Amino acid sequence: MTQRYSLSLAHINDTHSNFEPSRVHFSLNLGLKSFDITSHSGGYARLGYHISKAREQADQSNTPFLFLHGGDSFQGTLYFSHFKGKANAHLLNLLAPDAMVIGNHDIDEGNARLAEFAKQIDFPLLAGNMDLSQEDIRKPGNLRTVANILAYDEKTQLASYLEKPFYDKKLAVIGITLDQMKDIARPDPDTHFVDAIATTARTVEHLHAKGIKHIIVLSHLGLDQDKRLAEQVDGISLIVGGHTHTLQGDFTALGLSHLPYGEMVNGTPIVHAGKYAETLGLAEVEFDAAGRTIRLSGGNYFMLDKQFILSSSEQVDDTDYQAVRQRFDAHPFILGDEADEDIHDIIHDIYRPAIAEMENKILALVPKNLVHTRLPSKTLPHGSEIAPWVSRSMFQEARIEDPRIHFALHNAGGVRQSVAQGQLTLADVLGQLLPFELPLVKYEIQGEYLYQALESAINAATNNSVRGTGAGSFPYTYGLRYYYDGRRPLGERLFKLEMMPQDGQSLWYPVKQDALYVGVSTSYTAAGKEGYHPLLQARWQESIDTLTLPQAFIRFLNRAPNPNFADLLSPHVHYTSHLKRSV
Repeated sequence: MTQRYSLSLAHINDTHSNFEPSRVHFSLNLGLKSFDITSHSGGYARLGYHISKAREQADQSNTPFLFLHGGDSFQGTLYFSHFKGKANAHLLNLLAPDAMVIGNHDIDEGNARLAEFAKQIDFPLLAGNMDLSQEDIRKPGNLRTVANILAYDEKTQLASYLEKPFYDKKLAVIGITLDQMKDIARPDPDTHFVDAIATTARTVEHLHAKGIKHIIVLSHLGLDQDKRLAEQVDGISLIVGGHTHTLQGDFTALGLSHLPYGEMVNGTPIVHAGKYAETLGLAEVEFDAAGRTIRLSGGNYFMLDKQFILSSSEQVDDTDYQAVRQRFDAHPFILGDEADEDIHDIIHDIYRPAIAEMENKILALVPKNLVHTRLPSKTLPHGSEIAPWVSRSMFQEARIEDPRIHFALHNAGGVRQSVAQGQLTLADVLGQLLPFELPLVKYEIQGEYLYQALESAINAATNNSVRGTGAGSFPYTYGLRYYYDGRRPLGERLFKLEMMPQDGQSLWYPVKQDALYVGVSTSYTAAGKEGYHPLLQARWQESIDTLTLPQAFIRFLNRAPNPNFADLLSPHVHYTSHLKRSV
C-alpha cells in the first residue's frame, strides 16, 4: 500500500499592495439575457480570515499546512507609494506566510528598500538564484547581511532553501526568481541573478542526495518558464508560481478564463493564484514517499462582496438579481466577504487616512477617456493616448530645470493604465497611473545611438527578430518623432527620426547621426533596460534630483495654464508592424 503524505496549501502572488478589496468584473448568460457584474474581491482582511480558517482545518486533521507568497508584494497602489513597504511588512506579518519569493517589483527601488522590508518581516524571503557574494557589505541597505534572506550560495552553486519537518521526512522549499532581473528591475549593480533552471536542477539533485524528496519550488518566473522548469528538472514535487498574473481554474461560467489549476508538466503540478489579492489559492496535495504528487485538489477562490452591481442591455429586475446571486452562490470557487476584523481595523485606522487625503486632491479634469495601450493597434495607430502626455510632462518640467533638453523618451511599461473621463486625483496618479517613483535623468547622446535605442526597444517590445521581455519597452516620446517599419531589415527599421523645432525654428528637422542631443528619461530607461542599452553610449548622464516621473506629471498638471486633455498632441509615433496583421 502506498504511503500518502498530505499537505494543505494556501498561496497568493503578485498582490501589489492591494490591501483593500479590488474591483472585479464578471459576465454571464441566464436564459436569453446577458449580464455584466461588478463586485469587489479579496484584500488582506478577507485573505486573513480564509487563510486562518484553512490553517485551523489543517490543524484539526493533523495535516501539515503551508502558506506561500509567489512574489511581487511591492508597488501597485498608494499604500506602497506612500508607506514604502512598511505597510506591506506589517500586514504580511499578520497573514503569517511561511515564505515569500522575491519578485521583480520587490527590487524596483534597489536593494536598500528590499533590505528594510526584509528586516521588518517575520518570515524568510527566498531568492535562491540571487547572488550576493559580490555585494558590498559596507554600504547601507545591503541584502547580504540580512539573516532571513535565503539567497544563492556562490561556493556550492546551490540555492539556499527552507527546510521543514514533514511526517517522518523533511520538506524543502526553494525560492527561484527571474534571472533576467537586471533587464526588468533595478537591483544594485553588485547584485547578480544566476540561471534559474540550472540553479534549481543542482539544488534538487543536492536535496535528493540528502534524502529530501518532497521539494516545492516557490517561483517568480511566470507560467511559461514554470512549465519549462518542470520539463527540464525532474524531481520537483510542486511549483507554486507568480509573475504572469495567471488565474487558474474554470471560471467560464462567469465569463473568465479556463486554465487548469495544478497543471501537470513532467509529473509536477504548477499552481498560480491570479493577481492583486483578488483570489486565494487553496489546495489539498498528496505525495508518495518519493515526493511525487499523486493527487491535487482545490483551486483559486474569489472572496466576494455580498452585494454587486448588475447591468444588461435589457431591463434588469429583482428576479434577475436573485438568479445571478444563486449562480454565484452555487459556484464552487466563490467564498464570502468574511474578514479578519483586526486586519481590517489596522488598514482603516492606521493606513487608510493618508490615502483618503490624496483621493480628495483633484489635479485635473479629463474630458474624455485616454486609453493606454503599450503597442499601437488598428484602433490606436499611434499607440497610447496618455503616454505622450506623460512624456510631454517629463520634457517640459525637465526643460525648466535645464533649457538644453531637446526631447523626452519613456517606455510604455512605466505608464500603468488608462485615464478615465472625469476628475483625476493625486491618488490616481501616484497609486495607479505612475506608481513607480523613478528619478528622471538627463543625458547627452549622439544621434546614431538614438536611432539604435528606439529600434532596439521596439524590436524588444514586439519580439521582432529578438527575444524581448514584454511590450513594456515600447517607446513613447515628446520632441522626438520617429518612423519605424518592422518589415525592413534589422538595423534599417527606424528609417526616419526628427527633432521638434525649438528656438524659433518652424519645421521638424532630421536627427543627424553625428550630432549631439540632450534628452530626459527615467533612471530605469537611461540604465539601458529592456532594449535601451544604446543609451549607455551617452557622453554623460546626470540625475535630476528635484524630479521623479510622477512629480513631473503632477507639476505639469498644476502649472498654469493647466493642460487641456482635449487637445490632440501631434503624433510622435509612426509604426508599421512586421506582422501581417496589425498588433
